[in-house]
Amino acid sequence: MKKFYTAILMVLVTVCGCGSHVGQSRLTNEQLLDTVQKQTLKYFTEFANPVCGMAVERSDERNYSNDVVTTGGTGFGVMAIVAGTNRGFISRQSALVHITRIVNFLDTCDRYHGAWSHWYYGSTGKTKPFSKKDDGGDIVETAYLIQGLLTARQYFNKSSASEKQLRNNIDRLWKGVEWDWYTHGENVLYWHWSPDYHWAMNMPVRGWNECLIAYVLAASSPTHPINPKVYHQGWTNSNHFKNGKKYFDIQLPLGFEYGGPLFFTQYSFLGLDPRGLQDRYADYWKQNVAQSMINYTYCVENPKHFKGYGPDCWGLTSSDDPDGYAAHSPANDNSVITPTAALSSFPYTPGQSMDALKGFFTIFGNRIWGKYGFTDAFSLQKNWYADNYLAIDQGPIVVMIENYRSQLLWNLFMSCPEVNNGLLRLGFFVDTNEKTEIEKNMSLSQNNLNLTKRESVNKTSMGYQ
Repeated sequence: MKKFYTAILMVLVTVCGCGSHVGQSRLTNEQLLDTVQKQTLKYFTEFANPVCGMAVERSDERNYSNDVVTTGGTGFGVMAIVAGTNRGFISRQSALVHITRIVNFLDTCDRYHGAWSHWYYGSTGKTKPFSKKDDGGDIVETAYLIQGLLTARQYFNKSSASEKQLRNNIDRLWKGVEWDWYTHGENVLYWHWSPDYHWAMNMPVRGWNECLIAYVLAASSPTHPINPKVYHQGWTNSNHFKNGKKYFDIQLPLGFEYGGPLFFTQYSFLGLDPRGLQDRYADYWKQNVAQSMINYTYCVENPKHFKGYGPDCWGLTSSDDPDGYAAHSPANDNSVITPTAALSSFPYTPGQSMDALKGFFTIFGNRIWGKYGFTDAFSLQKNWYADNYLAIDQGPIVVMIENYRSQLLWNLFMSCPEVNNGLLRLGFFVDTNEKTEIEKNMSLSQNNLNLTKRESVNKTSMGYQ
């Protein structure tokens, strides 16, 4: 593994199209993280829909129009923009203008009892059906969006008229979501409602998976909150909620066999801080670390003997695939590695994620690195490399690396008084001793990464001059 770290790392560190050549020099681990965050952020700034500012679903114009924008992916993108602003990659004013444009669009596009659809046409604000009957409100995508908007509300806290207006507009949108409507009168949230097909999708939101944030926000709503019974009798009522088994001698409290795709540990926890977070069912830091380490260990042991798998090439989650799109996991592995899986696990597996980051660059170079960061997925076994990007995979890379580095998005989202009230209503609490210990360990891991000068890597242009 270490032999790769002394090789030449092909990294673009200048703005694409600027025409300048970057000569050989050293990139520290901090500079490497900066480079990945800055480049990936461009998906949500340079590639945003030019009319509404929303995140484009994917960059694949062969099958998707760039007019198709994503609700959840935009929520992730808003958080990425906040992270990039705080890092100085973009100006506060540019970020404010961009997010204000998004919020103004969200105020005028089709809504369904306050919730947004999975997809929209960015030029018109009309719903683009995700499937025939999925043509109305999507409460999970709405939750991802609101997670991002509340984070932005907390970040843009200055007294200027423009920042005040943004906060007021976000408040109004947040208070307009009828979370209780999406229970359909039962003690469970339903994923979809359509004005034409009503509850025909019939998909109750049950755990364990990526949807915890929907229940937290539904309980936190100041205007349309759910009864806590909806969480305790609905979310937890499935045959794959509790686990408790050991995989590779790692105990997994909740979820599917071997944990499922890694985005379960990421989407709800872009803003929701898992450090010390507990309820009667689980310790969510331990849950996320366990699933991440099971995923990592599986790839290192590589029971199917796929080419490339190892400590510097790991990460299974839902992504593009040679046959379309698949939910990759240790229990559903067909040789496809997805960079966002390992990179969005930085808070949970910092050393292993850094090894993967360096391996992705060193081993694969510009086969997977490009204009908006790492492309979606690849398979060395099948000699297949995706040439496109997905909003829901790019956003968590920027956000979770930032949560590892500064805890910015966690701190902002958790500063929302409504969220804290909602967590209390559902019976969540924070073990402050555990959180303090995790904070110490995260700080130590960053110091250790920064001190490993021998693992710093060379930088040069990748041909995007």
